[in-house]
Amino acid sequence: MTKDSGAFRTIGELSKELNIKPHILRYWEDQFGMLQPLKRAGSRRHYRPEDVEMVKTINRLLNEEGYTIKGARKSLSSRDKSLVGASHGVPVVPMAASVNDDGGVMVNELKNIRDRLSSALSQA
Repeated sequence: MTKDSGAFRTIGELSKELNIKPHILRYWEDQFGMLQPLKRAGSRRHYRPEDVEMVKTINRLLNEEGYTIKGARKSLSSRDKSLVGASHGVPVVPMAASVNDDGGVMVNELKNIRDRLSSALSQA
């Protein structure tokens, strides 16, 4: 049984899913400040869907495109700056035109929007 794409993942699950060793994921958390999974009791890491996408991007930059850690960090920070909109510094991420097999809008898109709005409201 596989998890829903919107489900949180433990470091072990993410490690197996992406074939990246857990110690590498922990190292990337230190090197990339924007990668901040939730930490529960006992410092157990839970990666949100946006964290999983960040890890996939970091992996692509480092292992497929040949970036150094410094170069990948710079690439990610410049990408983040281009996504920040004029509305109170809240990142503006364009919605994908993805649909599920039933032809409906992906529930995950709505959950991500809800999470971003909730985060923005809690910071305000």
